[in-house]
Amino acid sequence: MPPAPRVPDHVSPVLATLWASGHAAYLVGGSLRDDLLGREAKDWDVATDARPDRLMALFPGSHYENRFGTVLVPAPPGAAVEVTTFRRDHDYRDRRRPDRVEFGDSLREDLARRDFTVNAIAFGRPGDRPGAFGFEMPTPEPALEDPTDGLADLDARVLRAVGDPRRRFDEDALRLLRAVRLAAQLDFTIEPATLAALRDLAPLVAHVSSERVGQELRKMLFADPPSRGFRGLAETGLLEHVLPLLAAQRGVPQAKAPGMDLWEHTLATLDAAARLAPDDETLLLAALLHDIGKPETLGEGHFHGHEEVGAGLAADLLRRLALPRREAEPVVALVRWHMYGYESRWGDAAVRRFIRTVGRDILPRLFLLRAADNLGSGAPADAGGLDELRERVVAELERGVPMKLGDLAVDGDDLQAELGLTPGPGLGELLERLLDSVVADPSRNTRETLLADVRSWIAEAARR
Repeated sequence: MPPAPRVPDHVSPVLATLWASGHAAYLVGGSLRDDLLGREAKDWDVATDARPDRLMALFPGSHYENRFGTVLVPAPPGAAVEVTTFRRDHDYRDRRRPDRVEFGDSLREDLARRDFTVNAIAFGRPGDRPGAFGFEMPTPEPALEDPTDGLADLDARVLRAVGDPRRRFDEDALRLLRAVRLAAQLDFTIEPATLAALRDLAPLVAHVSSERVGQELRKMLFADPPSRGFRGLAETGLLEHVLPLLAAQRGVPQAKAPGMDLWEHTLATLDAAARLAPDDETLLLAALLHDIGKPETLGEGHFHGHEEVGAGLAADLLRRLALPRREAEPVVALVRWHMYGYESRWGDAAVRRFIRTVGRDILPRLFLLRAADNLGSGAPADAGGLDELRERVVAELERGVPMKLGDLAVDGDDLQAELGLTPGPGLGELLERLLDSVVADPSRNTRETLLADVRSWIAEAARR
């Protein structure tokens, strides 16, 4: 029997209040599982026989979250504990949520409705009960409850559905993705009967909203290594349903490491990116999607323009997965520019034009993506003069050379006031042309020179 879990300070008072009020209360779910595995546990959940209205009375300031009996109990500092009434679920016609929820009094019934045995473990005790004639009944010690043998599966590092796996997946199709993601994150093996049901029922994942699919895929990026989860999607047949553009990479030949097709290259690049920057979700998404345009552009052994096609496909995919625009845009930009070419004979002006074209904000990640792409191709991380280009970019940026319109010594108001120009697209085109000239020769970035340039351009246009 493993040691008792380490109950956080903000959770202990919730358990104590429920017990003292005569209610059963147990820690349940993923945080308990992770703690028993020695992993960092977050977002602790409590299950109880107390009904939601009773919980609201016991914990002033709490909030009734949903019809499934979950009450959010505030806990300092800025934390919260989800407390949910024991329940029995009835029918899942939409294959996501129970049609009817019935509150119960049995911990075992509550655990029996859960997805996997390792998530159907509880730690706690019944509530305090007054004895006859005013005598207090002995208070039991909190203990682990394990009606589905989840502790044995934890020890064996096996992911097993509670009861009939086909029924569990048919009830809630999100469990199909959760199975693959948890197996990847925990480095567990999916039990054979559970795996067989998962493969048979993979098409049911179509019932899961794109947003929830996106949430699961983003969590998979942080498995160690992240390829484990995406390889699991491919092996179970889920990949073709949730990421068909990546599924299309399987079997596409690549002139990379021997025996490596496009899909294996993508996974190798993803793992390399995780080694370089394990917490950078933007980089990891870009590594996963960097060659998403290759299957559509394959012709005579080449992938002409796949980075441009891929950027459009990545933008569409991330939109469908409900990734916020501010998070999706840098991923798309990385996909768009990951095929940049560099030669040592570039002059400084060419380096500055590269910075301006690509955008200085994405350059650190773009260089990391190129290093990961190199490693995923079986090449050294700095292949293609990567370190040299990075050093030259840093040198140009440290010089403070103009790279954007705001760096110019004049702006649109100056051109209107000094030259009598009117607002409109033509004004913007002149400013862009000025910036191009200053990028080529930063010494030209003076008010007098730039105004003179515009005057000469206008005069030249008038003579045509």
